[in-house]
Amino acid sequence: MTEHVTIVSHDAGGAEILSSWLNRNNYPASVVVAGPAKKIFRRKCPQADFLKLNDALTKSSWVLSGTGWESNFERQAIVKARDLGIKTIAFLDHWVNYRERFEENGFTVLPDEIWVGDIEAKRIANNLFNQTPILLKPNPYFEDLLNEITVIQQVKAKTEKVRVLYVCEPISNHALKQHGDVRHWGYTEQDALRFFLKNIYAIFKPIDLITIRPHPSEWKDKYKWANSETHLPIQFGGKKTLIEEIIESNIVVGCESMAMVVGLLAKKRVLSSIPPGGRPCQLPQLDIENLQQLVRNGRLYI
Repeated sequence: MTEHVTIVSHDAGGAEILSSWLNRNNYPASVVVAGPAKKIFRRKCPQADFLKLNDALTKSSWVLSGTGWESNFERQAIVKARDLGIKTIAFLDHWVNYRERFEENGFTVLPDEIWVGDIEAKRIANNLFNQTPILLKPNPYFEDLLNEITVIQQVKAKTEKVRVLYVCEPISNHALKQHGDVRHWGYTEQDALRFFLKNIYAIFKPIDLITIRPHPSEWKDKYKWANSETHLPIQFGGKKTLIEEIIESNIVVGCESMAMVVGLLAKKRVLSSIPPGGRPCQLPQLDIENLQQLVRNGRLYI
């Protein structure tokens, strides 16, 4: 497939994969971005041909989109391209909520083809979308990350300090948009962070620093309240790249964030902080530890 491609992206996870894909492939391309994807593409692909969707589709042979669910931006692009007879491909960037990523006003909006970046994603997608071709592709974002990890680790000085990176997600926003209930999955992002802060000593000690990194779609002061919930030192991340903040940490904590999988790539200890009453962590990676289980076991990590 060598024809002109239109890349459509809104959410951060998909933008990371698609921008890495664009940098690794020599296709004539137009880029249509909104939301968090704007910043990511401008940083990683500054020379790209940024256009509005209608303008891009006039010269497009096929469309490669993300599968975000913070907006309907990518789904609308799939519908418009399909109406014009243009082939559509969507690259799944995660392992959870696959069906919801293609739902639009009560209808399922599927592309002509779905790409996935690993075997687990292919297994999940095959079970849900048995009428749509599911193709396994190398994950270009993870390939870039592995290269970046090697470079940064070579220049970073080792430290004995224990540093935790807490990666946030707008869980309640997603639940409200998809299901009309901020607690549809049994918890909110605030519940999860409070559960982590309250039970931090069930995991490890001592801790020298906690970095709370808001999701790219969240406002920077959303979690300032956490300062009053623990006497441990807290700082707020997001000024550096995700991989830089992961490498500077010993432990990565979150709920179901892709950043947790990136933590595994960097060989960090990774924990899910979903509190009691929340649905189990849907990430399939077996090396992710369960904070609830550690609390029940009364284990300490020293």
